[in-house]
Amino acid sequence: MRPYAAAFVARVTARNRLPLNYSVASLRLVDALVDGLRKGGADRERVRGTLFGLGAYVGEVLVRRAGGAWVDFDEEQRAYFGQPVGIRMPDGRIWNPVGKVHNRFLAGGPQESLQTFYLVLHGRARRVVV
Repeated sequence: MRPYAAAFVARVTARNRLPLNYSVASLRLVDALVDGLRKGGADRERVRGTLFGLGAYVGEVLVRRAGGAWVDFDEEQRAYFGQPVGIRMPDGRIWNPVGKVHNRFLAGGPQESLQTFYLVLHGRARRVVV
């Protein structure tokens, strides 16, 4: 997923000069991007690839800033989360950033904030060096 996230960021930032720099603060921009898609009336199926790319980016922020690691979900986890991959945190907890981005798109609002998701995330490493 790391190469997928990097390719997505390169593609998006080349066209729009967006500051997607894998910082926690950049998750606020992801919130705004998802809200823009939703408020613009985009059909979920039409923007599925963009939402997946944004979810990969959010996951990569968890990897780089919180000590997480990408994992392929097993069959049971795929059924539960509705996604093929997620993040395992240092304490063993599993998180679904791709699903969280989809939730933000569907529901919107501060309760689905991706920046808040990171800030209240359980299982983060205290110090991560990237």
